[in-house]
Amino acid sequence: MVRKGYKEEIDLVKILWDNNFAAIRAPASGGATKKPLPDVIAGNGNRYLAIEVKTTSKDKIYIDSEKVKGLHKFSRIFGAEPYIGVKFKYKKWFFLPLDDLEITPQKNYKIDLKLALRKGLDIYEVIGKEKQVKFK
Repeated sequence: MVRKGYKEEIDLVKILWDNNFAAIRAPASGGATKKPLPDVIAGNGNRYLAIEVKTTSKDKIYIDSEKVKGLHKFSRIFGAEPYIGVKFKYKKWFFLPLDDLEITPQKNYKIDLKLALRKGLDIYEVIGKEKQVKFK
């Protein structure tokens, strides 16, 4: 069975390696364990990233609150910066810190394209290579 987002995870790991971050896909992410593991873990000796990868062909995606809590817990213990990496079909990557996620009435999380365009970071911003100007 091929997991949704597998290709995007592989592409993200390659981008990180190409930019001097050692990176791996967490082999037990996606529910294979009860421990909270992000999809991608990366570091360069100075900074560590824990990224939960989400992909969609729609203009919004919902994330279960337990996934976000798990990402936060893992990141706190590991010393990583937690991000949700979203890949909307035919769009670039967007990375959102957990504080920028929108909470739904059901206490889960939603990221829509509008939020991603407004608050999402480019991969090069996340790894500290460039800074984009955001307009409100």
